[in-house]
Amino acid sequence: MSRLASVPQVYVITDPCVDVKDASCVEVCPVDCIHTSDDDRICYIDPTECTGCNLCLPACPVGAIFVDGGSPSAPAAWTEVNALWFRDPAAARARVDDLAR
Repeated sequence: MSRLASVPQVYVITDPCVDVKDASCVEVCPVDCIHTSDDDRICYIDPTECTGCNLCLPACPVGAIFVDGGSPSAPAAWTEVNALWFRDPAAARARVDDLAR
């Protein structure tokens, strides 16, 4: 197995999740790397904890989860928002508001 094949893919939650927050992805995540609070408009994936298990992909009813950098529907801004929430939730919420306009 090559080194690249053993590196997990990190996922990012994107704009289809805004104001939906179904949280089915949270329920299926075996490492509890997907988080949200009542103050949030989306769920967030912690890029340092995601193991790339793929269980969240089919669980999301709105198709908001993508491989980081693997889809034009997952622009870098959403990758940054997901990571930002774990450092500064208020700043991440403000950025979601900007991106959702």
